[in-house]
Amino acid sequence: MHLLEVKDLKVHFKIKGGWVQAVDGVSFYVDEKETLGIVGESGCGKTTTAYAITQLLPKNAYIKGGEIRFMGENLLKYINKDGTIDIFNEHIRKIRWDKISIIFQGAMDALNPVYKVGKQIEEAMLAHPDALRDLAYMELSENQRHTPGAMQEAARRRVEELYEIVGIPKDRIDNYPHEYSGGMKQRALIAMALALNPALMIADEPTTALDVITQYKILGEIKNIQKEYDMAMIVISHDISTVAEISDRMAVMYAGRLAETSNTLDLFMDPRHPYTIGLLNSIPTIKGDRETLLSRLQSIPGSPPPLVNPPSGCRFHPRCPFAKPICSEKVPEATVVGPNHVVWCHKAAAESAGDEW
Repeated sequence: MHLLEVKDLKVHFKIKGGWVQAVDGVSFYVDEKETLGIVGESGCGKTTTAYAITQLLPKNAYIKGGEIRFMGENLLKYINKDGTIDIFNEHIRKIRWDKISIIFQGAMDALNPVYKVGKQIEEAMLAHPDALRDLAYMELSENQRHTPGAMQEAARRRVEELYEIVGIPKDRIDNYPHEYSGGMKQRALIAMALALNPALMIADEPTTALDVITQYKILGEIKNIQKEYDMAMIVISHDISTVAEISDRMAVMYAGRLAETSNTLDLFMDPRHPYTIGLLNSIPTIKGDRETLLSRLQSIPGSPPPLVNPPSGCRFHPRCPFAKPICSEKVPEATVVGPNHVVWCHKAAAESAGDEW
């Protein structure tokens, strides 16, 4: 059994112009201690997928179908009958942050500016007293486990431990967010996500707005922490090369649908979907002579389609150099092209069957 299994997930947003098909039939899984990278251009549905898993979607979001199974339980049975999310559902609140945590996109905006950073992390733990008691079990007596003051002290000690783990000096716990650098804010969010030792951590664009050196350090710290605590992790980014550094497997999304999933090495060595190939060709490298590098470096023509009225068939076909009539007429089915390697592409399906394209 997979730790997390998403099956045919569909999440649409209701706006004045119609329905935005943000996530439309996405399926993937994450095993224990594994890292899955989800990549794609901005607006392809990556963050919506993460917020559907944690059930933090806004009021105009409707889950139109699918399953999200975590530890064998379908979490979507707790949504409202009309498909909207109840973010205050008690069962989901017990899972959220205790079993599944999230590093929100944009550390600059994720922290409350008028509360001390350490207090914000403590608040997340105190909202899950049972989980905090489990963490502090050896330190608290039976009476203390039900005493607010003792629980507050246990939360404070845990924050000190977390700051040591993520590399923030303990004397910065009582600072406000504006007193932290961008890298420190990001580390504070990582500390908050780690607070209750979750089984699954979702990192949504964990290095946004950070310089390259800080990005490298943050990603390395995240990977080391994951190994130390045996967590599973989903890393979301538009930068395929960044996610590749720490992912075991990768899922490429385009316009609300999956384009390709594979082991990370296989995806780089043998990409099959034209969109994946385009993403890889747009990554600069320092190896080779200048003329070869410039000739290889290519951009993907055009722009992602509006998801209020997406293209028929394969949603990438208006930008695909290999498109044929069938690409605009029929939605491609999943084609297995190798071990753990699945592609949603008519061209890849034809080549896998030994046919010419």
